[in-house]
Amino acid sequence: MRIYCPAGAMTKAGEIVAYTSSTLAPLRHDTYRAIWFASLSSNFGGLIQAVGAAWMMTTITASEDMVALVQTSTALPIMLFSLISGALADNYDRRRVMLTAQCMMLTVSGLLTACALLGWITPWLLLFFTFLIGCGTALNNPSWQASVGDMVPRADLPGAVTLNSMGFNITRSVGPAIGGAIVAAAGAAAAFAVNTLSYLPLIYALSRWRPSAPVSTLPREALASAIFAGLRYVSMSPNLEKVLVRGLIFGIGASSILALLPVVALDLVAGGPLTYGFMLGAFGIGAIGGAVLSARIRQALSGETIIRLAFAGFALSAVIAAVSPSAVLTSAGLLVAGACWVSALSLFNTIVQLSTPRWVVGRALSLYQTVTFGGIAGGSWLWGVAADRYGVANALLISSVVMLLGIAIGLRFSMPAFASLNLDPLNRFTAPALSLDITPRSGPIVIQVDYEIADDDLAEFMTLMGERRRIRIRDGARHWALMRDLENPGLWTETYHTPTWVEYIRHNQRRTQADAENIDRLRALHRGEGPPHVHRMIERQAIPPGDDVFHKAPIDLHH
Repeated sequence: MRIYCPAGAMTKAGEIVAYTSSTLAPLRHDTYRAIWFASLSSNFGGLIQAVGAAWMMTTITASEDMVALVQTSTALPIMLFSLISGALADNYDRRRVMLTAQCMMLTVSGLLTACALLGWITPWLLLFFTFLIGCGTALNNPSWQASVGDMVPRADLPGAVTLNSMGFNITRSVGPAIGGAIVAAAGAAAAFAVNTLSYLPLIYALSRWRPSAPVSTLPREALASAIFAGLRYVSMSPNLEKVLVRGLIFGIGASSILALLPVVALDLVAGGPLTYGFMLGAFGIGAIGGAVLSARIRQALSGETIIRLAFAGFALSAVIAAVSPSAVLTSAGLLVAGACWVSALSLFNTIVQLSTPRWVVGRALSLYQTVTFGGIAGGSWLWGVAADRYGVANALLISSVVMLLGIAIGLRFSMPAFASLNLDPLNRFTAPALSLDITPRSGPIVIQVDYEIADDDLAEFMTLMGERRRIRIRDGARHWALMRDLENPGLWTETYHTPTWVEYIRHNQRRTQADAENIDRLRALHRGEGPPHVHRMIERQAIPPGDDVFHKAPIDLHH
């Protein structure tokens, strides 16, 4: 078994597989470098647009709730549609999905610019446009993040994830300040126009990328089936469950600062759009610092320690923002918040990618985004309502308490060690030759695997079968059961169903190198002659005429 460990770590098998210690190492790869730099332009424009939208809302409505909803309208589509986008990312050409998303956002941003220039913008129309831009982001993000693993080798993956966050926060450190200057000098419509142009470099870079798509012998999964498979995989993966719980709490608590920052700049420190942009810039500079140091931090601290420090740092920043009358002091607190933001979110993202095989990584990332951005969207609305009722300062103080609760929850849902099993395909399975003429959609298929187990090995066998059950269900098996023969107690039978024959093939092709240990140990316990015997059967209550006939022709899985 091959395990990928932090730099310089030794696996139990005695093999060292080091992660790259430099955050900038992924830029050695041409495709990643080109798209990363193009993304800087897109992120730059997006942040200028966000400043323009947030500040425009403060000028066309006096409701603090509506101001907070600007961030909600951007994050809400990610919560609503990321699961669908993740299924598309795993089943379609990711480059084309990203191009579609970028062209969609280009069109929407152009319409927003036109409406702003014509003076047609109302609070709800502004929220509608920002919601549509959020929909484009929701479509783009799973494909983009899942594609990182296609652009760089696995050893560079943690650095690439962090570098993505760094790129966004490089623009965050400069973009908002420039966005504030643009809004102050030329109005929000000019900010929207800059964002419209910013999509062009990324569209060009994506159009030039020619990824090598793996050849699949199986038909594409149906959308609903693909979404369910992603949910099933995550629900049977303990590491991913921990990330989802902590990501949700972090999203709820941390959203307070960014959602209420326009009001903090306007009311608590008596500033204007330039002050707001300066404060967002401080947040971005802190994030860059956190990203630059992230590789060393991961080597020095455990994942749980990093997350606890991130929660604590955000709580401190919220308190400073609540009580500070000075833009400089509040910005100092935002430096800490930015570092904590990128440290937590990049670690969550990295754990998801390193805990997920390529066939389902888009769906796992999309579910993580759904939960985390759901927390951000819900939290933004929550803190907006709290600010309306209790004041901005009190809302920030309450959010700091939520962040401290996130630390306590770590006692139950602590982050896994920063390491990853080898989740490359096992590639041991060969589809058997059949004597029945069936179609790929024929089923249900019932599988029985017979083991002969000595009494002395029962304790180990049951432990391995517990893990076996999780692996089977995670990869698509249904109705899993383990049975013992009453007349021959040494005979044990594992049984499970798949809906169709093609799903049985798909189930077996999902095995990873990390699963090999469980398979090999079970085979070693088997006392019978040869490997455990596998029975493959099709379930029939009544056989329709001509459906099952004896025939040995190969099955066309794409039929």
